[in-house]
Amino acid sequence: MNTKRTIIGSLVACIVFFTFLSCSPTSEKSSTGEYIDDSVITTKVKALLAEDDFLESFQISVETYKGVVQLSGFVDTQDAAAKAGQIARSVEGVKSVKNDLIVK
Repeated sequence: MNTKRTIIGSLVACIVFFTFLSCSPTSEKSSTGEYIDDSVITTKVKALLAEDDFLESFQISVETYKGVVQLSGFVDTQDAAAKAGQIARSVEGVKSVKNDLIVK
């Protein structure tokens, strides 16, 4: 009876351990909290870009990974690219902005 309980307890402990281990961040993978933070940052940047009269007509893609925002797409002027970068940097939690906007 005690052996059976020990085995079941060990299995439960292993399941809990591996569950927490899978949620922990690695250098290549975001934790659940980081993923949510990145999603919030992306949403805020997209909202600010959509609110801006100068930038709302452009197709600007926004992706965030570990606080680094990447902007991509096409704009008409260098000023538009610079302004999009400035807006992205203004969002709380943004560590840096990789501005890959192409002026066409």
